[in-house]
Amino acid sequence: MSTGSRRENQTLGSFLLPEGFQRPRPLDVLREGSVVLEAGRYAVESIDERRRRWTTSYAAPAEPRPDEPVLLVPGFMAGDATLRAMSRTLRRRGFRTYRSHIHANVGCTLAAAAELETRIESIAIKRESRVHIVGHSLGGMLARGLAVRRPDLISGIVTMGSPMLAPGAHHWMLTAGVDVLVRLSRAGVPGLMSEECVAGSCARQSFEESREPMPAGVSFTAIYTKRDGIVDWRACVDPEAHAVEVTASHTGLALDPHVMNIVTEALRLPAYDGRRGVAGRRLSVLEVDSGESA
Repeated sequence: MSTGSRRENQTLGSFLLPEGFQRPRPLDVLREGSVVLEAGRYAVESIDERRRRWTTSYAAPAEPRPDEPVLLVPGFMAGDATLRAMSRTLRRRGFRTYRSHIHANVGCTLAAAAELETRIESIAIKRESRVHIVGHSLGGMLARGLAVRRPDLISGIVTMGSPMLAPGAHHWMLTAGVDVLVRLSRAGVPGLMSEECVAGSCARQSFEESREPMPAGVSFTAIYTKRDGIVDWRACVDPEAHAVEVTASHTGLALDPHVMNIVTEALRLPAYDGRRGVAGRRLSVLEVDSGESA
């Protein structure tokens, strides 16, 4: 990225935008218009899935319910409602899903991670099981750090459009949103990102935690799209993860039926250690498309 472009991004710490990554171009955000089509595909697929469920409920034995609960974590400036479609689909498929209790993901990332950790602890105690996390965008980055910190509580994570390698590689509109939050925080509004959260020690700690090696026994699937108009897709391809490319908008990752199929299969995979090879089978997009068991 050019020096001039880096100077334009004064709100965020420069370490959040390493060399080799760049923010999407201004007009790239127009790609996000396809979320309307993705929402339409979800509606059609949802109706069809319900129909298939009704017609086969008495003809075939029910699939065993997965033992491990699933926590869904929304992206920046978003809340649990944005992952409601994902939750409904996973529940129809037998998963026990939980909300993050985030109404708007606009606060300090360290504080949000601490609150999520408490939430995960309570779920793990209630269900007597480790927890899977599915995170969209910033939600996936929080999941990445938590997985490193608490592998005793987390069995696996699935990230969707999460720029873990370069959190600052996002569209200028998001940077403007961050700037507004920082200004409001400086003015005394509580519960919002401050300068420390986006350029100081708080931001650095969150970034460094998300770059630490994944613990053995914690699965990690990173879903990304080259049509992403919000973040640099290259920043979403963590070398520690099993990366899966899809065709969707950044926003549509939470709605697209194909993404939901991939998330479903990822949650059913046995844990593996990506740094030392596969302990179970990795996800195959061809298997997801054909409906075969991974």
